[in-house]
Amino acid sequence: MTEPNRERLRGTFTEDADLYDRIRPGYPPRMFDDLAELAGLAGPAAPHPGPRMLEIGCGTGQATLPLAARGFRITAVELGAELAAVARRKLVGFPRARVVVGAFEEWQLPAEPFDVVLAATSFHWIDPAVRVAKSADALRPGGTLATVSTHHVAGGSASFFARVQDCYERFDPATPPGLRLPSAADIPEDGGELAASGRFASARFRRYARELTYSTQEYLDLLRTYSGHRALPAAARDGLLECIGDLIDRRYGGTVTKRYLTQLRVARRGA
Repeated sequence: MTEPNRERLRGTFTEDADLYDRIRPGYPPRMFDDLAELAGLAGPAAPHPGPRMLEIGCGTGQATLPLAARGFRITAVELGAELAAVARRKLVGFPRARVVVGAFEEWQLPAEPFDVVLAATSFHWIDPAVRVAKSADALRPGGTLATVSTHHVAGGSASFFARVQDCYERFDPATPPGLRLPSAADIPEDGGELAASGRFASARFRRYARELTYSTQEYLDLLRTYSGHRALPAAARDGLLECIGDLIDRRYGGTVTKRYLTQLRVARRGA
């Protein structure tokens, strides 16, 4: 992804923050327990009064809130002011979690380092020339960088996701012809970027698969939160959503099931 495209697309998420918060699926609860365990922050070994975390791109706080409830002291940096406002409302009962508005690339790191840097479905939106080195700089020696990626994989209403490509090829010219979803096994465990930096030990991974069912309206609302759909010209976007909604109603009785793979990647900073 080129830098101008990255800047343009990542700015779309804040355009309807309440919809994003309502319809995006969040994260499996077990992932947060695994993060604390892999970071060495669970149980009696956990720092008192709670581990210090820097969260990159917290969105509406879908990962921030569960971690604040687990005792983390969190500083979250969010590019979108509207997304940050939703996150602040959700975190009002957790005074040790604060949200600041800004781009991580430009945000000045505090003098005191963090125990954990977390990027939940946001690391790929950060400038590749900055994200690994600045994350390492933010951490204490032995601190943990945790990144979470979310993938739409084969499963669920499989025939729908094959048929819906006709809608995408009709209304979105960037759609590769005959595109099909990868299997969960095809999603790589990729720690190469971290290893190449020389700043982190070998990455460890945990994976979580689940299926969620959506009504026609819920699924169309979900698509309205995706940057690629929001960036389409209005006429093309409206035509695409109408085509998809008609397919769900006519062929699938008004509901479809989507399979997600959530992948947690954890690596310790070297000395």
